[in-house]
Amino acid sequence: MKKTISFALIPLALVALSACTTGVGGADYDKAHADVVAASFQANGIATLDYLKQDEANRLCSAADVAGKPLDEKTAKAIEEAALKTIKMPSDGKFLGDWKSGEKIAQSGRGLTWTDKASDVNGGNCYNCHQMTKEEISFGNLGPSLYNYGKLRGVTDPNAAASKAIVEYTWGKMWNSRAYNACSQMPRAGHKGILSEQNLKDVMALLLDPASPVNK
Repeated sequence: MKKTISFALIPLALVALSACTTGVGGADYDKAHADVVAASFQANGIATLDYLKQDEANRLCSAADVAGKPLDEKTAKAIEEAALKTIKMPSDGKFLGDWKSGEKIAQSGRGLTWTDKASDVNGGNCYNCHQMTKEEISFGNLGPSLYNYGKLRGVTDPNAAASKAIVEYTWGKMWNSRAYNACSQMPRAGHKGILSEQNLKDVMALLLDPASPVNK
């Protein structure tokens, strides 16, 4: 895998060098870059080339990042509104599954590679960006700590009417995080099919069930 990535980077570097020496830029550079990327990768097993296709929100957020400034408010709001429309609430109306299964998913970074099977359970890779429990000694900090997530938000009974807003927000955030932050780097677990509805329910339970280690 490392060799494949290394060789793929060589033509990308050549495109960048060419742009500097020939004055090619803008749309021409973007096309050349896309052509090289398309020629450097191939579909294998469940790993398809879909993720090489940049959607409009990705393009706008990437451009803003390169420019070193945030998106303008109107564009950000449009992205968030479009993302909000993609959120699908649980088909049976139940938001919580089994927190023990959710913990396994949150602590797993496995899945979506050519060596995996379509029937395998993907990991949520949550630990890579968040602290989940106080026992963890290694975790990422790109995202906020999720320790005591439900407890800090007063969710003593996830099924109570008083908890409805935070429960629905949490579901929506995991389904498509861009509904609440236009350029969020959080994986759009539901929208992109990374996690199934049941997977999401289990992670929801990890975050919100008072019995979960997250809330201890």
